[in-house]
Amino acid sequence: MKDFYIADAARFENQPITSFFCVAAISARDRKPTGQYLAVTLADKSGQFEARMWDDFASALQTCPTGSYVKVQGQISKYQGKFQITLSRMRLAAPSEIDTADFVPTTQYDIPAMAAELRSYVEAFRNPHLRSLVLAFLDDPTLGPQFLEAPAAKRLHHAWIGGLLEHVLHLSRICLATAPFYPEVDPDLLLTGAILHDIGKVRELSWGNTFDYTLEGQLIGHISIAQRLLQEKITQLDAATPGDPFPPQLRLLIEHMILSHHGKLEFGSPKLPMTPEAMLLSALDDLEAKFQALRNEFANAAAAGRSPSEPTEWVRSMDRPLFNSQAYLNSTSPKPTKD
Repeated sequence: MKDFYIADAARFENQPITSFFCVAAISARDRKPTGQYLAVTLADKSGQFEARMWDDFASALQTCPTGSYVKVQGQISKYQGKFQITLSRMRLAAPSEIDTADFVPTTQYDIPAMAAELRSYVEAFRNPHLRSLVLAFLDDPTLGPQFLEAPAAKRLHHAWIGGLLEHVLHLSRICLATAPFYPEVDPDLLLTGAILHDIGKVRELSWGNTFDYTLEGQLIGHISIAQRLLQEKITQLDAATPGDPFPPQLRLLIEHMILSHHGKLEFGSPKLPMTPEAMLLSALDDLEAKFQALRNEFANAAAAGRSPSEPTEWVRSMDRPLFNSQAYLNSTSPKPTKD
């Protein structure tokens, strides 16, 4: 196990460290007025930070490609409010020096337990066609295991092994709790959308020692991939039950939820939500993702040593800084006095 993680940087500010990391990105960049420097993004299971190597980096650039594990020596410092490391040495790590559990972030929850809970919601569906459809995805020998392992994003929210399942389960819980307040919404249809809206991410993203986009993900995107997977799965179901085809009306409504769940055209949805289920799914999906991003930012601010009375750094995905109201109130509450 490593003795230094990126989340520990605040405790090591202006101190030298020696540790192991995964290379998330590496390149030589021009240095003014002349010359070059090595720019590296290093990662472990607690996050990422930037590294710079100013001299004698030719060997490191040639032998430490993106995705490799490296051993580095350097000094932790803060630049423009963010921790980074200035490297003096970097070499490729030997396999015997690496425990991959130190580098791949993983959900804090039990994956089989989450999968069982989600399955119980599906088995309670009143609509047999929707039940069969979702179970066909969960039981698919390829898609099923990928769905349990995949991250929900490369970086923004639920970016860890099991993150997609965690996001979908939390969203499903919220949908089940919220649907009774909106009688216009079909609960089975809403939950089907919650479970399948991001199913395309099993092919949009790749995961191993780092998370990245596949070529299919870059060229097509998870919304279009999900639409195709839905059509393929319904075709398979129809072939297996020729006397009981999947209702085309349901297919149309599920497709609409997938195509509109980002909520706005500028956010990548080719259609705006038009049905009650699509409108509620889009709103709750956005809320659930934002709150996980909020938790990440609060944790990053605490790790960076920010005071509870300070907002976080600017959060680009939300176009604002965030403020931890509970931490602020706890820090300003009067301490109990002894009699």
